[in-house]
Amino acid sequence: MQAGNVEFAIVSDPGRKRPHNEDSALTDSSLGLALVADGMGGYKAGEIASAIAVKWVLEGVRDNHAKHRFVRRTGEQEMSREALLIREVLVAANKQIFQTARALPQCHGMGTTIVTALFSENRVTLAHVGDSRIYRLRGNQLLQVTNDHSLLQELVDRGLYTPEEARANTPKNLVTRALGIDDHVEVAVSEHVTESGDIFLLCSDGLNDMVEDEEISLTLRKYSANLPSAAQELVRLANQNGGKDNISVVLARPQASTQSGSGILARLKELLFRAS
Repeated sequence: MQAGNVEFAIVSDPGRKRPHNEDSALTDSSLGLALVADGMGGYKAGEIASAIAVKWVLEGVRDNHAKHRFVRRTGEQEMSREALLIREVLVAANKQIFQTARALPQCHGMGTTIVTALFSENRVTLAHVGDSRIYRLRGNQLLQVTNDHSLLQELVDRGLYTPEEARANTPKNLVTRALGIDDHVEVAVSEHVTESGDIFLLCSDGLNDMVEDEEISLTLRKYSANLPSAAQELVRLANQNGGKDNISVVLARPQASTQSGSGILARLKELLFRAS
C-alpha cells in the first residue's frame, strides 16, 4: 500500500464554553492518514478515550499497512487492503477503550466518536463511528460523505421526521454508535476515487453544530488556495457563533500527481472498492 501525496491542515480548539479539549486530531503525511476523535465521558475521561483512539489507529496503520491483501470474506463485498486495515484498527481501538473504561473507575462510560481518512494513490478510504463528519468539496459542491450515527439521523432515515423537524424536536449529540461503549462496534467504511482539486474536511460536531454547511462551503472555496487559513477560519466561525463545544478541523487535499483514474473507468473503480 502506497500513501498518496496529500496536503494537510489541522486545527483543534477547546471552544468558548468547555474547560478543556476532549477532541484529538492527527495527520501523518507519510501514511496519508488523517483523523478526528471527539471524546465523551466523565471528567477528562473523554480526552483519554479520544487519545487512545488516535494512538491505536496511528500505530495500527503504521505497523500493519503493508500486511493486507485484497480478499473477499464470506457475506461481504470485496474490500481493499486499506478498507480491511482501517476497519481492523478501529475495532482494536474500540476494544482498548472499552477495556480501559472497565479497568479504571474514573473512566467508566467513556467513549469517543471518530472519523478517519486514509489516502492511497488516487483513492481515499473513509471510516467513521458516531456523529463526527467527513465532507468533500468538489468544484462548488460540498457533500457530506459520512452518515451520522445519531438518534436524530436515525429518525430522519426512518422517515419519522424531516431533517428540520428532527433538529427542532430531538436533542443533539445523542449518538447511536461510539468507540468504547460496548465490546463490539460496527465501523462504517467506504472508498472513493479522488479527483484533482478535491478538499476533504474531517470535523467534530463542534464545527457543524455551530456553522451551517453553506457557510462551510463558502469558506472552503474562499480559502481553497490556503488550507491552514481555511481551517483557522472555520474554527473562528464556530467560536464566533457560540463555540459551545470543542472544535476540531482537519483538511486534506490529494495532490494532482496522485490522480490516475478518470471518467467511466474511475467510476467503475469507485463502485468496485465501495464497502460499508
